[in-house]
Amino acid sequence: MTAPSTSPTLSAGPGRSTAPALRPAGLDAGLLLLRIAVGAIMAAHGAQKLFGWFGGGIDGTAQFFTSVGYPAGETMATVAALTETFGGLALILGLLTPLAAAAVTGTMLNALAVKWDGGFFAPEGVEYELLLVAAAAALALTGPGRLAADRALPPLREHRTTHGVGALALAVVTAGVVLLLRA
Repeated sequence: MTAPSTSPTLSAGPGRSTAPALRPAGLDAGLLLLRIAVGAIMAAHGAQKLFGWFGGGIDGTAQFFTSVGYPAGETMATVAALTETFGGLALILGLLTPLAAAAVTGTMLNALAVKWDGGFFAPEGVEYELLLVAAAAALALTGPGRLAADRALPPLREHRTTHGVGALALAVVTAGVVLLLRA
């Protein structure tokens, strides 16, 4: 006669596990690093536009937007600057991460569309913008990790992939509408 098994049940039905979820030790630190890097880059670009730092400013950005076919260049420049600044800051904090990542994704999808004819490689290429889109989309899908302000918000305490997918769908639709406004 054999002894009954004392190992934990690994399946509670089709595709459902009752085993505790294991997190690799560096996952939360890695997500924090990714959020800080992407968020700081975006917030710096937005602040450059908003405050005129390092040769930036709303006026110059508005002229650029108008030159590439966007209507109401000053309004679009302001929206882009605010989206980049606050989306980036929210990513750094891990606050409303799916929406912050969607803001970055949508903004960078527009940047990709504007630069697309320049090829892949720098200085006119799109590899930088593509990397930021991929990183922001990855954060929307994975969530911010445990080292984030979202942990204090009950609906976002435990990341749901559906939040990320919904936010990315919003980013794609919004970016598409803005691109359709281009002449």
